[in-house]
Amino acid sequence: MAKRVILAYSGGLDTSVIVRWLVEKGFEVITYTADVGQGEELEEIPEKARSAGAVEAVVEDLREEFARDYCMPTMRALALYEGKYPLSAALSRPLISKKLVHHAHKFKADYVAHGSTGKGNDQVRFELSVWALDPDIEVLAPVREWEFKSREEEIEYARKFNIPVKATKEKPYSIDSNLWGISIECGPLEDPWQEPPEDAFEITTSPREAPDTPQYVEIEFDKGTPVAVNGERFSSIHRLVETLNRLGARHGIGRIDMVENRLVGIKSREIYEAPGATILYEAYRDLLSLTTDRFSFHYFMSHIPHEYAKMVYEGLWFSPLREALDSFNEKLAENATGKVRLRLYKGSVAVVGRESERSLYVEDLATYSPQDSFDHVAGMHFTKVYGLPLRVLGRVRKKFR
Repeated sequence: MAKRVILAYSGGLDTSVIVRWLVEKGFEVITYTADVGQGEELEEIPEKARSAGAVEAVVEDLREEFARDYCMPTMRALALYEGKYPLSAALSRPLISKKLVHHAHKFKADYVAHGSTGKGNDQVRFELSVWALDPDIEVLAPVREWEFKSREEEIEYARKFNIPVKATKEKPYSIDSNLWGISIECGPLEDPWQEPPEDAFEITTSPREAPDTPQYVEIEFDKGTPVAVNGERFSSIHRLVETLNRLGARHGIGRIDMVENRLVGIKSREIYEAPGATILYEAYRDLLSLTTDRFSFHYFMSHIPHEYAKMVYEGLWFSPLREALDSFNEKLAENATGKVRLRLYKGSVAVVGRESERSLYVEDLATYSPQDSFDHVAGMHFTKVYGLPLRVLGRVRKKFR
């Protein structure tokens, strides 16, 4: 009886070759393809998978689940890996892993497989996510162990077994896309001194070529979830993100160029495009600052964004800590209802207005006009008490000068 495996399948050269390679090793292969908003037509995927040797091909539309259960919690954490990367590719891996485990149970498979290499982050994300959900499933990663040393050898193997491949020449860039952003690497980008060529970018307009007139965007949030853009309400979160992606891309918003620290210990130069995520991060940060008390906001900003981003990047989505942090973030989000107005202009996004019925901003206390209601005498006494430790320290220092 053939061993059965569920393969995360993109339809590209690597995963198409993996199908046949696994078949040749005695496996019965079922492919799994997730639509997470990568913008590709997936109708041809089942036929491609079967022509490569798969006995079954599953394709699922996960755009709303991805947006609701993965992108939104990460936005509410304001999580940016190393202060820049909104974790677009990293976020899709636990969701795909969850579905691989589900279908492994459904089809009674003992194995799942992915197409990650031995020097990337995704091998860790896939395998840790799978094992967290079912520690008894074995994970296969053919690219880490097969005999092919180059893309050309893979193409020759594909030809041998009549596996359809679209191209025979390697593109200069490696690209991974989904609803939350696009990851771009390789080619000329491997020189961290070289400015990214314009052809490296997939969706964003060059800021130089962006409209000369700023565009104002108003985003409405309901308890930490964006629900409307410029007065238009959305019943699905992924449609709202797609709208912001189009608006932001037109104005060159969301281009990120960074050298990041991969899990395996190497540094990698990466280019990202995340217009919608960039806009939402700016808007939510500002709304949170308006509706959250000082103690909670300072704790949140000091601890949550970095730790949450690190967990997502390092494949720890299905950890109790991530779930606990989500509970904390959701508590703060209970008050994050309101509107934020932003200006998009030639690659920059700036918050220019915000309002909320739960706002903690009190104009009578903040104003310097005659309507000022702040107790300035109390401020004087507060300063004396608050500064007492430094005043005592100053006396001691003065004595020993």
